[in-house]
Parts: sequence; structure tokens; C-alpha cells
Amino acid sequence: VQPPEKPLQAEEWNRLRESFRSPEIFEEVMFNSMVRCNSPIDVAKSLLTHVAKSNGDIAYNLLVKYLALCVQQGQTSEIRDVYDIMKIRYRILESGAYNLLIRGLSNSDQWRMALTLLEEVKKVMIPSRTNYESCIKAASRHQEMNLAFELYHEMLAKDLVPTLNVLQAFFDFSRGMKGAELQKELFGILLYLRDNQIYPHKTFMRSIKLWFESIPGGNWRGHLTSIKDSGQCPVCNHQLEDSDLTEEEYNNLRERIIRDVIHGTDTFRKTSPQEFEAFQTFVENRFPFDIVIDGLNVSHIKPRKMQCENV
Repeated sequence: VQPPEKPLQAEEWNRLRESFRSPEIFEEVMFNSMVRCNSPIDVAKSLLTHVAKSNGDIAYNLLVKYLALCVQQGQTSEIRDVYDIMKIRYRILESGAYNLLIRGLSNSDQWRMALTLLEEVKKVMIPSRTNYESCIKAASRHQEMNLAFELYHEMLAKDLVPTLNVLQAFFDFSRGMKGAELQKELFGILLYLRDNQIYPHKTFMRSIKLWFESIPGGNWRGHLTSIKDSGQCPVCNHQLEDSDLTEEEYNNLRERIIRDVIHGTDTFRKTSPQEFEAFQTFVENRFPFDIVIDGLNVSHIKPRKMQCENV
């Protein structure tokens, strides 16, 4: 369904609804189309007003769809209005609405309200990565780096993995800023990338380079280069550390997988001690292996009628 280009009167909306093949879902389909086509807010608002007058109420899902359009267009006052309506009518919102509200407000001059909403979310659920990252970017954009890093550490403590996009924002918005603590935090991000073997994309690398070069009193010069197979940097001639596991690291990893993944809290959920011991003996007597094939996945390559449980 194609949304109208201008606001409609009640009778015009009624005619459109009656001509729609499934009138009972007309409003929902129309709002979806408005979001997809990025329709003018006044058009969407005219439909919302029509629904309110016709039904005496506006369904939650329609409010969320209207909210999505407002966020998409950065309509801060409308976002606030929708939130006020929702706050009166519903004690708790679901995560999708909170995501939209926090994202919309964090990109506005009322970004601190997004922080208030984040605190509200914490009372009823674990905030999503998107919630945290929206607030982190807002704080960084306004040079509130201490607040941004506080949210970042809180996010990590909840086992939420930050995207490269938000990590890059720290370097972008810290450019030219002084402070030993700030530098320590940014080096901490670099160590986080190193320890987790996360490799920044070219845009992120450029942000890191520009940040180093902007450090007051520093004489950093960055270069994008390719590392030789030897692991030596062709620019500074330093030898990069090896990413291969040492024997001790491998054994630690092996023990953790056996303990936490295979055995878990109950060995008998996946195997039995006797079966696992037989498997270990089988592996030890036959390595080294060049290729390991997962039989269950292989069985799904063929059409269902040819699958076999014994593969």
C-alpha cells in the first residue's frame, strides 16, 4: 500500500481502509509503509489522530511504529510526546520501544533524557547493546568522555560486546583532548582489541591514527601498511607479537572447553564419563588430523529424504 503524500481527513482514511483487502490490519500495514517510505510526519500524525478518534484509543504497536518514523526523522518533540503518552498508559515498555526512545533522544539536544531512560530500563531488564552504545555516542559527542567510559565499562561488565562503530567513536571524539586518564582508557580499548584478536577496519584504523597524531605534545606519525609474513612492520621495523597459542595457552583452552562446554554442569546431558574417555582415547591414538568433519552437518547437505542419523 502506498501512503498518501499529504494528511487526510477522517472520511478519506475511511475510504482507503474500506478499499484495502484486509481492513482489520490497514493501519498497521499503512504505518509500516510510511516508515519504509519515510513519509512526512504530518501524514502519519493524521492517521494516528483518525485512529484515536475512531477507536477512542491507539494500539501500542501503532504508537511504536509512529515512534519509529519520528526517530527516523529526528523529530525530537514528537518522540517526547509519544513517550509521555506511553508513560501514562503503560507501566513498563518493551525493549523495542526503549531502543527507539533512547536512540532518538540520544541523537538530539535532549540526549541526557536518554540516560534517564537507560536507568529506567535497568530497573526492569538488562539494557541492550544498542541502548548503551546510543548513550555512549551521545556522551562522547558532547565531550563527556568520563561518562562515556563509565557506560562502556558498565556495558562490558554485563557481557555486552561493543561494536567497532562505538569503539571508533571514542577515538573520533577524543581527538586533540588532553588527560592521562583519557589516554589510559583509549589504550585500554586498544588492549581490548588485541586481547580479543579483533581487527579494526580501515576507517577505524584511520581514526586511531588521527587520534595518536592529535595527542597534545606528542610526535606520533601513523602509516597504513601491510605486515610481512615474518611479522615485521615495514614502517617501524618492530616485530609484532605472535597470535598463535603457546602450549600452555592451548592446554588451558583445552581444559576449559572440556570442563565448561563438554562436561558443563552435568556430564550426562551430552555424554557419559565412559563414552568421553573412549572418545579421548580414540583421538589420542589417531592424531595428527588434517581435517575434522562434523557428521551431523554433513547429513544436512543432502535432501531431507536422504539424511541418515548414522552419518
